[in-house]
This record gives sequence, C-alpha cells and structure tokens, in this order.
Amino acid sequence: MPEITHVIYDNDGLLLDTEPFYTAAHGAVAARYGKTFDWSVKGRVIGLRAEDSARIVIDALRLPLTVPEYLEARRAKLEELFPQAEPLPGAVRLTRHLARLGVPQAVATSADRPHFELKVTRHREWYGVFDLVVTGDDPDVGEGKPAPDIFLLAAARMGAEPGRCLVLEDSPAGVAAARAAGMYAVAVPDPHMDRAEYGAAHEVLDSLERFDPARWGFAPF
Repeated sequence: MPEITHVIYDNDGLLLDTEPFYTAAHGAVAARYGKTFDWSVKGRVIGLRAEDSARIVIDALRLPLTVPEYLEARRAKLEELFPQAEPLPGAVRLTRHLARLGVPQAVATSADRPHFELKVTRHREWYGVFDLVVTGDDPDVGEGKPAPDIFLLAAARMGAEPGRCLVLEDSPAGVAAARAAGMYAVAVPDPHMDRAEYGAAHEVLDSLERFDPARWGFAPF
C-alpha cells in the first residue's frame, strides 16, 4: 500500500445525512405531476451536480420542466431542510482523529457553495478540521462527477500527489471520479444502493464507523 498523505471526502450522504432531504424535495416536485421519485431514479443521481441530476430526473419522469425550472421548484424545500443536517455515524470521530494526526483533509462536494453553507450551519466548528472545501460551482471545476475534475482540483490546491490521496465517497459517480483521478477510493454506500455498482472501490464499508485508519497507514483510533 503506498503512503497516503491526504484524505478527501464527499459531503452529502457521507459526512452529513442530507440525502433524505434531496429525496423529499425531488419527491415533492415529481408528485405535482403525478410522478413518483423512487430509488430507481435516485440511485442514478446520487453524487451528481444539481444540473446533471435535474436533467436525469426530468428525462426519467418525463416532467414538463426545464432544468432551471426544476431546480427552482425544489429550492425552497431544500433551503428549509439543509440547516437541520446531522453528521452520519463515524464522520466526526474519523475526521477529528485524522486532524489530530496532522493529516490534511478536504471536502469535495458536487453541491454549490450556498447550499453547502446551509448544510454546515450548525457544524462550523467541526468543519474547521478541513483544510479545504471545493464545491461543484467552483469556477475551476470543469466537469462534475464522474469526471475527476473536482478531486484533481482539491489535490492541486493542497499540494498533494493524486496517487497519494484517499477519497471517501457514497456514490458510484464519486468512486468513478476518484479512480479517474488516480486516487484510492473507499465507498460507504447507502443501504438502498446495489453494491455491485461499487466494484471500482478499493474498499466498501457499511458505515464510516467501520473505517480502519491502520489499513490505510494511519495511527489507529
């Protein structure tokens, strides 16, 4: 195992339990048109930027909306829910542990900056452990996940070699992006997701509580 020097995390569904909020917002819009937003669609949009996920939902459910109209339709519900976000099991423990060890850590999220800020409203002290946050609307991010752009940008800004970065993700698109960036990937899928979609990951865990720092060359908890 090569020496891992930097760790990069996705945010939604990995550090913070925000995926139910997206489900509620997508579902509310779909219901207006007599459609159902279920896991057959949700599984395809996890980890994607807002515009990309909206395009998939519109096409899958045949909604009479443009991408901007769809995003506006779900905006109020998301902005109401995001400040209620809570950490997922193991997230605080792991990130604080690596921070104490002096390991540089970054968040690379497909969400835009305003929505990211809403999600961390009550967690700013915890998020102080991260050396860097890159959001999907950063002008230096080209393509969204599964393209590697956001992870390569995070590595470059931290002065890290991609081959020495470990990425923790919950989505197949995120794992694909990490691997395309030449990085190591640990997947922590939602229980509803088919684990067969995570074959590219170097390790698949049920929860961040199962993450073993020693397996990746870090001091144990």
